[in-house]
Amino acid sequence: MSMPDHQPTQIQSLCLAGLIALGGHAYAQDYPNRPIRMLTSEVGSGSDVTGRLIAEAIPARLGQQGIVENRGVQAPEITAKAAPDGYTLVLYSTPLWVKPFLQDHVPWDPIRDFAPIMLGVSTPNVLAVHPSLPAKSVRELVTLAKNRPAILNYGSGGAGSSSHLAAELLNSMAGISITRIPYKGVGPATIGLMGGEIHLVFVTGSAVGPHIRSGRLRALAVTSAKPTPLFAGMPTVAESGLPGYESTTPMGIFAPAGTPAAIIARLNQTISAILGNEDIRKRIFDIGAEVISSSPTEFAAYLKSDMARWGKLIKDKGIRE
Repeated sequence: MSMPDHQPTQIQSLCLAGLIALGGHAYAQDYPNRPIRMLTSEVGSGSDVTGRLIAEAIPARLGQQGIVENRGVQAPEITAKAAPDGYTLVLYSTPLWVKPFLQDHVPWDPIRDFAPIMLGVSTPNVLAVHPSLPAKSVRELVTLAKNRPAILNYGSGGAGSSSHLAAELLNSMAGISITRIPYKGVGPATIGLMGGEIHLVFVTGSAVGPHIRSGRLRALAVTSAKPTPLFAGMPTVAESGLPGYESTTPMGIFAPAGTPAAIIARLNQTISAILGNEDIRKRIFDIGAEVISSSPTEFAAYLKSDMARWGKLIKDKGIRE
């Protein structure tokens, strides 16, 4: 029995798919032929600094200018609505894929609206306490919190921030209840910690390093899954009695959904080579971050895993912005 004329045969479908693939490959061969813009958050932020290091190296590798645009909280939305042609990228952190759990109406979907290019860099936090606190390890802190329920407190930035979620993950995994004291940012929270207003804070090492070295604060552990050269000799929270604990601030690079796979692959290869440069790796290390350079597939898998983990914690704790 013959197929109706209006239905494509399997051979026709395969030919159509092949033509589409060839068209995408041909388009990628002509890419790029104009400047590439990379949207990031605020000036001076980790994504801004990293984005500028990448953008400065793009001309030598792709023959076109790399432009950084600081679009703040609007960066993900602008990228999601941009043409999927590889000329608009976004370098952003956890809020891009966690914010939908914190708010009801977010103008983008982390999975539907973006094509992952790579997980670029990751910044761990340090669990720091006031020197007067009688705890010199995470185990001692947990014991103290259990013996003094609802007495200890921590400072954090905004709801759903890295400093907030890191502390709530500690509460959840250790079965304790350290009370949150909200600040306008981790800078004010750190000042509050040094002044004895609060007992502890989760903050980037670059922010508390000088205060730890001066003895004004005490570092208990780093929040990365494994020990890091960023904090040589410092134990992780995971190996200090909470196996599986991890809370970092990763920064990923995305293109709009629908960007041809060949362009995604070329961007991944190019940016991986840039981040692999020894000088750039050192400059990123100096701001308290580590280069990751994942593949698009690895980044996509990481996103789903990270969203599941933080989504559950946010829901269980009733965290809202």
